[in-house]
Amino acid sequence: MNNDWRVFRAKLVAQERAEAESKKNKKSKDTDTVASLTKKPDEEEKHPQLSKMSDMFANIFKNSYKGSAAQKRSKSNVSDIFRGDCIGGATPTLDEDDLVYQDPFVSPSELPIFIKPKMQINKHRWAHEISHIEPGCVLIANEKLGGVFHQTVVLVIEHHETTGSTGIVINRPMEGNLLKVASEQQSKLDLSLKLAFTKAPVSYGGPVLAEEFSILHGFGEVEGSRKLCPGVYVGGSEELMNEVRIDRFKPEQALFVKGHAAWVPGQLQREISKGVWYTAAASSDLILRYAGALCTDEDNMDDLWSDILSCMGGDYAKIAEMHAGRGDKRMMP
Repeated sequence: MNNDWRVFRAKLVAQERAEAESKKNKKSKDTDTVASLTKKPDEEEKHPQLSKMSDMFANIFKNSYKGSAAQKRSKSNVSDIFRGDCIGGATPTLDEDDLVYQDPFVSPSELPIFIKPKMQINKHRWAHEISHIEPGCVLIANEKLGGVFHQTVVLVIEHHETTGSTGIVINRPMEGNLLKVASEQQSKLDLSLKLAFTKAPVSYGGPVLAEEFSILHGFGEVEGSRKLCPGVYVGGSEELMNEVRIDRFKPEQALFVKGHAAWVPGQLQREISKGVWYTAAASSDLILRYAGALCTDEDNMDDLWSDILSCMGGDYAKIAEMHAGRGDKRMMP
């Protein structure tokens, strides 16, 4: 957990954000100062249309600088996708413990450990936007998205350009424990797992293969498991069952996920480009909230969707404030 290279990245992102905001404020102050020194009241009084012309051109440049994102949102076909009918397979300064990072894809020479972010972050609560899809990242549903994915947080399990993408919803806790859910609903779960993980929580994972379960946990790498990101693992239920039997693992620290979400090649990228999903990296404690992770008074225990957006800050925090309300626990189809 202390070797989470993503914490290092989060610190850099937070520092860049703070520096950009500082530069923006400084530029605004400098502009105001120059304007006050160069203002010519006599000319404006003689030519009252001069200031009007200036404002007009300023607005033109301001509007043209908003970029292509706004243009994409204005396309007529974009609104249809927010119904959610065809989404994810649905139908209708550095601390001592930060000096080592275990990223199998980055060599020590490539990792900029000489950069020492001055920005401190809460290692329990952090999240920030990323521009790409990676296993272990989360997809936060756009506030406009309806259907079964309304205000969901989806953990990306796999993403390949040729085979497509899969993910699991992690913020739809179902009523009752594993034994209750797996017994009352159609399930392919083995009886031995039901009995070993009787008290384990269950989440609705998505509309694809709803009779199958996957297991999300922070125990560590065991046979049959896969590491998605530091501190977050999926799979390995058979080995974990043995750990439960010898009291080395508590069932409450595993989240059984019923069903999953799936996208054909290119589909998820298109949805993200149309604004259906916000893509982010988040702390393992946020990802494992319903799998027995640490919780503090800062956490909004009933609304992971708005909690992650709040941690991302800026416009995302405003979205969370405006649209939070229903929370994670709700009736599922």
